[in-house]
Amino acid sequence: MRLKGEHFSLVQSAPFAAVHVGALAVLFFQFRWWYPLLALGLYALRMFFVTAGYHRYFSHRTFKTSRAFQFLLAISAMTSMQKGVLWWAAHHRHHHRFSDLEEDIHSPSLKGFWWAHLGWILCKRYNTTRAELVPDLARYPELRWLNKYHMVPGLTLAALLYLTGGMSVFLWGFCMSTVMLWHGTFTINSLCHVFGRRRYPTTDTSKNSLILSLITLGEGWHNNHHHYMSSVRQGFFWWEIDLTFYALKMLSWVHVVWDLKAPPRALLQAAPAQS
Repeated sequence: MRLKGEHFSLVQSAPFAAVHVGALAVLFFQFRWWYPLLALGLYALRMFFVTAGYHRYFSHRTFKTSRAFQFLLAISAMTSMQKGVLWWAAHHRHHHRFSDLEEDIHSPSLKGFWWAHLGWILCKRYNTTRAELVPDLARYPELRWLNKYHMVPGLTLAALLYLTGGMSVFLWGFCMSTVMLWHGTFTINSLCHVFGRRRYPTTDTSKNSLILSLITLGEGWHNNHHHYMSSVRQGFFWWEIDLTFYALKMLSWVHVVWDLKAPPRALLQAAPAQS
């Protein structure tokens, strides 16, 4: 059931649609074999910053880092064009508080698949940053500035790609990569509450999916995450591939990040089989 004011905004949908048109336009411009590799590379790099930055660091504080790397995490995640760092973290914390309840802003079981996938982010009702949900982040003036001018990192990336490689590089490196990144990220809100297996009897419909974990560098272990959201690892067991965690672990070896929070051993030992 939708709440009052929950509907698509045509104004917000226009740039979203334009980037999709740009992704389709690759068919009409010069092609070189390395253009798809550029798109995949920028997809993977930015997906890492979305899951490591927006999600595991800013939303859940599952590890610690320096103020300089915190800024790098924020600005790099924001090249994904998924709005500001405070906005993203606040809405995600709200989602966990009300997951699959009426107040949840993107529950597929209550509001439909397409609303959970992309409708909510194109809704004017949710443009406001809930600063009261992220007081730990809002105290940093550089994060407040980035949140206010959230289009700057993404547009800067788009401009650099165009200026260095022309229209084809812009279309593949920015438009195609961004469309892939949007829908890859959005599958966790939609598909990970519809398809997959459940290890833990959480109060929501979260599920685990190997396929979505590969697409999102580890975010597909969603039932694990909803059961214990404070863990930097979302793949709780060695056979659950979590590329973002592996990268963060390597960064911890050179002290870029530290205090990586792991799931309690008792939780792992008592884990039931997935159903």
